[in-house]
Amino acid sequence: MSAGALATLVDLIGEGVISGKIAKDVLAMLLGPDKGADPRALVEVRGLRQVTDAGAIERAIETVVAANPDKAAQAKAKPGMLGWFVGQVMKSTGGKANPQAVSDALKTRLGL
Repeated sequence: MSAGALATLVDLIGEGVISGKIAKDVLAMLLGPDKGADPRALVEVRGLRQVTDAGAIERAIETVVAANPDKAAQAKAKPGMLGWFVGQVMKSTGGKANPQAVSDALKTRLGL
């Protein structure tokens, strides 16, 4: 892997285009089957861009909360359950949602 490709990967994280988790996946691709590829092009071609659209995140949150009303009620008494909800939303978005945006939106939605 070239220094330029690694720098581009770091830039993608810094720009908020990809998350750290997605960066690990892209790195594995660059060291394996996509050796020599441009990281920025790889992210676009594979659809790995991080979801930062608040509307898309809100829809994913609503789906998870609606499917788990009992846990949503428990979360008010046990704020530590927020992590479980973040995990479920991340799972529903294929790991592409911005984790901090998900956490912030969930805190608002659950009243934490």
